[in-house]
Amino acid sequence: MKPDPDSTPAGPLAGLKVLELGQLIAGPFAARMFAEFGADVVKVEPPARPGAEGGDPLRKWRKLHPDDPSGTSLWWYVQARNKRSVTADLKKPAGQEIVRRLAARADIVIENFRPGALEGWGLGYEALSRDNPGLILVRLSGYGQSGPYRDRPGFGAIAESMGGMRYVTGFPDRPPVRMNLSIGDSLAALHAVIGALMALEHRRNTGRGQVVDVALYEAVFNMMESTLPEFDRYGIVRERTGTNLTGIVPSNTYPTADGRHIVIGGNGDSIFKRLMRAIGRADLADDPSLASNAGRASRAKELDEAISAWTSRHVLDDALAAMADAEVPSGKIYSAADMADDPQFAAREMIERVQLPDGTPLAVPAVVPKLSETPGGTRWLGPGLGEHTDQVLAELGYTADQIGQLRSDRVI
Repeated sequence: MKPDPDSTPAGPLAGLKVLELGQLIAGPFAARMFAEFGADVVKVEPPARPGAEGGDPLRKWRKLHPDDPSGTSLWWYVQARNKRSVTADLKKPAGQEIVRRLAARADIVIENFRPGALEGWGLGYEALSRDNPGLILVRLSGYGQSGPYRDRPGFGAIAESMGGMRYVTGFPDRPPVRMNLSIGDSLAALHAVIGALMALEHRRNTGRGQVVDVALYEAVFNMMESTLPEFDRYGIVRERTGTNLTGIVPSNTYPTADGRHIVIGGNGDSIFKRLMRAIGRADLADDPSLASNAGRASRAKELDEAISAWTSRHVLDDALAAMADAEVPSGKIYSAADMADDPQFAAREMIERVQLPDGTPLAVPAVVPKLSETPGGTRWLGPGLGEHTDQVLAELGYTADQIGQLRSDRVI
């Protein structure tokens, strides 16, 4: 289907105005979630210049749509869906004035420039909130707005390393590895959305806005479970353990007879007993020393070997069926191809079929989370560069002549 702004429910955030000043992943992902649930998100991008294409660099990242003359990234169509694109040169006073006018009527401004960049353009929180004391400014950066690392450039990859995630990811005899995703940026974006919604609730009660300061490394650090208190109390440093989960047994990835892998989580006490009986090891199921996780953790290698011995004799589908019959959590490791063909994804309508502007069909991830009364949705795909500039500036009170002059001056 072709996204239709008029047929898609407005969403629970309808009426909320969000100004996005960021680019690439963390800031735009946060703004995307607001747009998916009905907020009016205006994204400001640098205009094209002779020898420079302009716009968010994400427009050209990874796989491009070959039939689009501008060569637009397929990722862009999702990351910028439901947003309005406005071009403005933030280094020019007239471009800064556009942002000030947009911020004056916004509820939330989201930015992910280096700390100090907004202030250098006269667009810091003190300046923007002067005419809009209820404004919420969400700031995403590698290290936050303070501290000795404040001015360092920080990408998600660095945040994943500093926040501790890379250290525990991979096998003990090999260098740390990364997910083939920008997970640090995405985690920061989720924290930004949560922080903004909390700030909105505070404003509802007090009328006052505030700054939401999200450091990418801190968002990753927030996911690190008990690693810090375990180190502080016992001097234990959690290390890389490959496919298992330290201290939670059994929970691992096991080989199957057809050269594939099955993930089994049998770490609940009653689940463990069912798992052992399903693989023909009633002796382990009835062993009182394995009745709790503490006992199982001390014999993790033995248990993993027992499970592997069983899975290695069964093809993946048969192993999955046996685990399902025993009510033991299990699953195969999905690729994008598996997701596209899975009945659970289909039943939950997790894959949305849309049409690109030229009519080319495309599958994109549906909007989550799912709300029963006010669901989000795709009203339109990521817009062309500056597609809504004239419309938005007219809403701000700019005349056609003024807009034409801004274009002549290469401000927009």
